[in-house]
Amino acid sequence: MTKVLDGIKVVELGTMITAPLAGMMLADLGAQVTKVENPQGGDPFRSFRGGLYSPHFAAYNRGKRSIKLDLRKSEGLAALKKLLHEADVLLENYRAGVMERLGLTRAVLKEINPRLIHCSITGFGAAGPYSNRPAFDSVGLALSGISSLLLDPEQPQVCGPTIPDNVTGMYACSGILGALYERERTGQGRFIETSMLESSIAFIPDLFANHTLLGIENTPTTRVASSHSFAFRCGDGKLLAVHLSSQPKFWEGMLKAIGRPDLLKEPRFINRESRIANFLELTRVLGETYATRPRGEWMSLLEAEDVPFAPIHNIPEVMEDEQVRYLEVFREMKHPDGRSLPTIRRPLRIDGGRDGSDLPAPAFGDHTEEILRELGYGDEDISAMRSASVV
Repeated sequence: MTKVLDGIKVVELGTMITAPLAGMMLADLGAQVTKVENPQGGDPFRSFRGGLYSPHFAAYNRGKRSIKLDLRKSEGLAALKKLLHEADVLLENYRAGVMERLGLTRAVLKEINPRLIHCSITGFGAAGPYSNRPAFDSVGLALSGISSLLLDPEQPQVCGPTIPDNVTGMYACSGILGALYERERTGQGRFIETSMLESSIAFIPDLFANHTLLGIENTPTTRVASSHSFAFRCGDGKLLAVHLSSQPKFWEGMLKAIGRPDLLKEPRFINRESRIANFLELTRVLGETYATRPRGEWMSLLEAEDVPFAPIHNIPEVMEDEQVRYLEVFREMKHPDGRSLPTIRRPLRIDGGRDGSDLPAPAFGDHTEEILRELGYGDEDISAMRSASVV
């Protein structure tokens, strides 16, 4: 194990994806993450597909402990303040104003723990005309401009994995790590803010540069035309991705591999700019060739010419891919009920190690009593909190 954040204590008031992903990334680096959940059902992702341990919840919450606390009650808020007194990081994705309504203002948090790093994630920022709106991933996709690059406007259909949710959690983790590093020198905490809107825009900087610097109209094919990115259906019906980028050697190597050197002198494709301008026609012409042979044959030919390519996998195929298996991307953990639970390893190797925690995503409130005892609560205190439905 390589727990580079060993000893760092994180309190997560997070639901769904943005804050839970940031918390899991910190746990993957060795931090002790305590997830505080409402006794009335906990994180809504728990029951996304039945029960209180959905695949969605398990995917974003490994490496954490779970405590049930009703923060609307004074006893629950007092327990949270005890947690924060000992914590290094507070991570939350409440709507703007919720922390203040709980009485957890910046001044109060600083009084509780001046070394505390507080990271707040919102949908649209803490202030402004949209700040009180609810936000989920598709809202971030739409407002940031990402959806305009994915949708067919004539037949609009949202598809694919979450993007704004995930990148927001990653940016939040980045800010927390920077603040932890600074605190080693100053001893002072920081207040970090990010929003789904800002993070999503920051995730696609080249498209805004296209618009502001060159006046390029960004469409779903703008980037792929520029980077010469293709998807082809081969003769056996299997799909293949080819990405040539800007290097002439990849264009020339692909044409050699597929037996189409005649396209080197074709006026429509004679140089990179002409290929960008005629990208859809180029895709059609190349597609006709790729449709003549099975994918495996094309892969061997492309590899021999050092052309960037990959089979287009579905999810089960990813797990069986020989390179994925060689890298040991997946590992087995134990579900709280004892069953095997496949999970994805931390994608960072540090001195060859990559596992920061052996904890799976926690069962609902599984560590409540353990954590309360660590905070100094005795049997009578815990019994009273249970009777009052605080935990």
